[in-house]
Amino acid sequence: MRWLALAFVLLIAALQYPMWLGKGGWLQVREVGRSIEQQRGVNATLKARNDALDADVRDLKTGFEAVEERARSELGMVRQDEVFFQLQSASGRSDAAPAAPRNTDPPPAPRKSETAAAPH
Repeated sequence: MRWLALAFVLLIAALQYPMWLGKGGWLQVREVGRSIEQQRGVNATLKARNDALDADVRDLKTGFEAVEERARSELGMVRQDEVFFQLQSASGRSDAAPAAPRNTDPPPAPRKSETAAAPH
């Protein structure tokens, strides 16, 4: 009787192995689920980028404002009847922060307590 119980336990273990560790088992299904979730995140990011590009293409096909904006920003183009001014900061770099204003006021006069003569 003892051998029969041991045989059944081994049979149950042999049947359970493919479910837990075999091809298509629980561990593999869990790993595939994780990779699917990661891919969904990547797909959502790419879809947002594609939607923005699609809107940009539609805007370029239908209106002249987008074309003009691109020509100005990317190619540095200007119209025939306009003058282009480029402002630079004091340091010579256009992206530098503006310099702090200088104080041109004269220094304050000393107070009487500061100018009192010291005893000789």
